[in-house]
Amino acid sequence: PRVLHIPVGANSFDIELLGITLGPGLPCGVVAFAMWWGSRFGKLRARDQLLDAAPWRGDEVVLDVGCGAGLMLVGAAKRLRTGQAIGVDLWRSEDLAGNRPEAALANAQAEGVAERVRIETADMRQLPLADASVDRVVSRAAIHNLADAEGRAQAIREIARVLRPGGLAVVDDIRHIGDYLATFRAAGCTPVRRLDSAVASFAWTLMSLGAMRSGAWLVRKGA
Repeated sequence: PRVLHIPVGANSFDIELLGITLGPGLPCGVVAFAMWWGSRFGKLRARDQLLDAAPWRGDEVVLDVGCGAGLMLVGAAKRLRTGQAIGVDLWRSEDLAGNRPEAALANAQAEGVAERVRIETADMRQLPLADASVDRVVSRAAIHNLADAEGRAQAIREIARVLRPGGLAVVDDIRHIGDYLATFRAAGCTPVRRLDSAVASFAWTLMSLGAMRSGAWLVRKGA
């Protein structure tokens, strides 16, 4: 097989190119490389851009839905002084390799924010929080892991339920964003603005042959 060598610093990212991969396989290779590049080099910048979309006082209660290893959770905790960042997940390894609460707690400890972080094992379709108890909700590449549309809609309704009036949610995912926004509207929340590039999202859709329809939005709950 032929191999495409893409230089990355002192190393290279290798993609095997068989004859047939020059058709539908090549876009898949490009997507794989882009996902690897983003996870290796761009995730912190992307996280901060998402979190900076919302104003912060420092005393907020923040919920990270599907927190995984704690990327968004830790980023939110860094913006707090007296508030609390709560991460919930079911810790399924099929959603994220090495997905376990200890990993999120270790990352919070390493970043010096462990005292402002709380981790819970919970289903995003049934959040263990009271109505209107959270100032901010963040979720990145998590809700799509629910296989059925009703389950995803229930997760969005739960986010709307726990948000305080005027509270903000930042939701970033690789597909189903249009469905999320429709459910938010039905639950009394208003999309404020798109946080990602529509052009980049369209490019992802083309490269993945329609498998990915990414989007990121800032949403506000009505007063």
